[in-house]
Amino acid sequence: MESGKRLSTKIDATVPTAARMYDHYLGGKDNYAVDRAACEELDKVVPSTRALALNNRSFLQRVVGVLAREYGIRQFLDHGSGLPTQNNVHQVAQRIDPTSRVVYVDNDPMVLVHGRALLDQNDRTAVIQADMRDTDVIFSHPDTQRLIDFSQPVGVLFNSVFHCIPDGDTDGPLAVVKRVTEQLAPGSCLVMCQLVSDDPKVREFVTDFMDKATQGHWGRVREEKDVAQWFEGLEILEPGLVEVSTWRPDSEVAPRQLTQEWIEFGGAGRIR
Repeated sequence: MESGKRLSTKIDATVPTAARMYDHYLGGKDNYAVDRAACEELDKVVPSTRALALNNRSFLQRVVGVLAREYGIRQFLDHGSGLPTQNNVHQVAQRIDPTSRVVYVDNDPMVLVHGRALLDQNDRTAVIQADMRDTDVIFSHPDTQRLIDFSQPVGVLFNSVFHCIPDGDTDGPLAVVKRVTEQLAPGSCLVMCQLVSDDPKVREFVTDFMDKATQGHWGRVREEKDVAQWFEGLEILEPGLVEVSTWRPDSEVAPRQLTQEWIEFGGAGRIR
């Protein structure tokens, strides 16, 4: 993509966005009728989506806690962070160490508005508007430079976002991962997961539906082998690459997917 391409600051209530649909599935209020209608249509074919979204949010909270407690990571860069909800990355990390710093990145103008309002009194946290593929803009942003020391380990999060971008030699998920990894210090960790399915009909339906619904702001539902490629060269943390509700669960009480037509698949990898 064109580096530094200007992003819209206008909130369009007539076109669904992945961030607002995700907010609806999590029980949030920062979404519109068009987002809820898109969720209803999606649920007709993939009815497990709400449980999947809840499990994915719990995974994010667990993995940030593990990176902070067990690996001593005190700075996080959250790509495609979405709308604020309970137990956000900075809240999990700062409970462990109040000096932890977090930069949230999203291209949705609604995320920018709500995120900045929430974080107005937190000088160790920032929200910037950028496309997750634009690594140079993100890493050189004044707020990123202020909060993140790239000579020290960083927790870089791509949590349930890569299905929002298509493949590409320069701006597909694999290219983005390589570009980011090259700029990180040893000991840094990447958290990556996305929607996958073994069923080609599910992959085709959801990919086409979301691409049309979001007017092109979508990539594709992939397979587990695609996700595994992103972790090549990294030390994959236990328990490996898995359906995310099984990644170091801290409770047996969690939403269960009644169907497995698609899952959220991924894990965490460490730079040696």
